[in-house]
Amino acid sequence: MKGLLALEDGTIFEGEGFGAQTTVVGEVVFNTSMTGYQEIITDPSYRGQMVAMTVAHVGNVGVNPEDVESARPQVQAFIVRELSPVVSNWRAVESLSDYLARHGIPGLSEVDTRALTRHIRERGAMKAALSTEGAPADTLVRMAREWEGLEGRDVVQEVTCSEPYHWIEGVIRQFQPHGFHPSEEHPFHVVAYDFGVKWNILRRLADHGCRVTVVPATTPATEVLALSPDGIFLSNGPGDPAGVPYAARAVAELLETGLPMFGICLGHQILGLALGGRTYKLKFGHHGGNQPVRDEATGVVQITAQNHNYAVDPESLDPSQVTITHWNLNDGTVEGMRLKNRPVFSVQYHPEASPGPHDADYLFGQFVELMKR
Repeated sequence: MKGLLALEDGTIFEGEGFGAQTTVVGEVVFNTSMTGYQEIITDPSYRGQMVAMTVAHVGNVGVNPEDVESARPQVQAFIVRELSPVVSNWRAVESLSDYLARHGIPGLSEVDTRALTRHIRERGAMKAALSTEGAPADTLVRMAREWEGLEGRDVVQEVTCSEPYHWIEGVIRQFQPHGFHPSEEHPFHVVAYDFGVKWNILRRLADHGCRVTVVPATTPATEVLALSPDGIFLSNGPGDPAGVPYAARAVAELLETGLPMFGICLGHQILGLALGGRTYKLKFGHHGGNQPVRDEATGVVQITAQNHNYAVDPESLDPSQVTITHWNLNDGTVEGMRLKNRPVFSVQYHPEASPGPHDADYLFGQFVELMKR
């Protein structure tokens, strides 16, 4: 089936449809990861977005029940240059196309993703409509322009859990059959705000000795404290941090307790807002597993996995309270910060590396050290 991608500026990309036959609207971004398409399409941080992969060949390893970051695909649509006609992996249980179709997500292949990526880099991430059911181009352009977009919206409510739950499952055991194993020791109780948390982040916390209670994004600070946590974790998630002011208010209250706190991605941005700072939208965001970040304390450059469209404005933070700990070497944006008078720190990237490099896994250990003290 033929398919069309129409951008709000009138640019049209043609391709071959796969997955579900439907029409959707969303914000188009590109991802530069070479592997891990299954983790990417199930990352809740992509809610409301269509993801175009810059790697040319996608789908050859199919889909399995272990390499997912949430219960279902979260992208609005998935755009690739070439979809593999063959699935060849011992863990695969279905093809990428069948998986997307089962969840009502459209895909578009045979797209000139190099041209699309260059267009987004020059013009910025933009609203778009995609159809795999024959909708005409002029209709799709109009739909893209009329879509409300993501700025100021509370997309977190679409991905957060509905009620608290406990998590003790660790990472997959190497050289063993299918499945994950429960982590054996949990001396620390962490309450994790679910703004759209990835399952492998929870697994890394468990493997570092944390018994995790995951709570909905709207949970008041008083209810979190009633759980008697040793530390508080602020998860990744989708959309504009300005769209979740209730989260910043709760974090501001929790900062007064002196409890150790660790934020990732959207959690990092929410922490910035709780400290009285500002956030702003990047031109085309950071999406992929090859973002260079310098640790100011050591001078070491880490290659990191990232997925965000917003950043914290360093000029809006009080230097008497906040130290900027990490900077992005591509565009000079803030990648990490630490409070000077409280055991609180955060990073903009994804240290669990699913997918991506493992350079930043040590941050989970730093969080545990703060709880030990």
